[in-house]
Amino acid sequence: MPASTQNSERIGSADGRPRRLVVLRHAKSAWPEGVPDHDRPLGPRGLRDAPAAGRFLAETGVLPDLVLCSPALRARHTWELAAAELDGPPPTRHDPRLYGADAGELLDVLHGVPEEAGTLVLVGHNPGLEDLVLLLAARGVGDALDRVRTKFPTSATAVLTWQGTWADLRPGGALLTRMVVPRGHRAP
Repeated sequence: MPASTQNSERIGSADGRPRRLVVLRHAKSAWPEGVPDHDRPLGPRGLRDAPAAGRFLAETGVLPDLVLCSPALRARHTWELAAAELDGPPPTRHDPRLYGADAGELLDVLHGVPEEAGTLVLVGHNPGLEDLVLLLAARGVGDALDRVRTKFPTSATAVLTWQGTWADLRPGGALLTRMVVPRGHRAP
């Protein structure tokens, strides 16, 4: 995001330091018979879309200092494929609290993010991620907020900004600057 746009989109006040949260829903998964939910792999579309999510981050300069990822196979594999599109993957933590978490539980996790992390990618599941974006976003740029309200599909990527600390993040305390659904292309 250009610096002039970034400056005009900051909200909040706490310590004045801008923060950015990237909420990434895992890519499309498969539903193999007899496989527990936690161990479901990505499906063919997910294998195409996950790298596209990484390309979106790289092309827009939304590069994380830290990644918190659900330990579910489909979330881990989404991030592995997305991170392969970046110049050097950031530190990644697989946090069991993210699997099946609701918006309030996810916000509690965010309150514990190290302060040196200016940009965090959170990789997980719906409905918790969609609810988290709607909980945090006081307003959105363009139609981003309406798009999240309509649907937060697999591979959806929401970018929220605010000023302050991770511990200061509150409901309605962020601006939703982007909502995209990166899609990969089928091989000809």
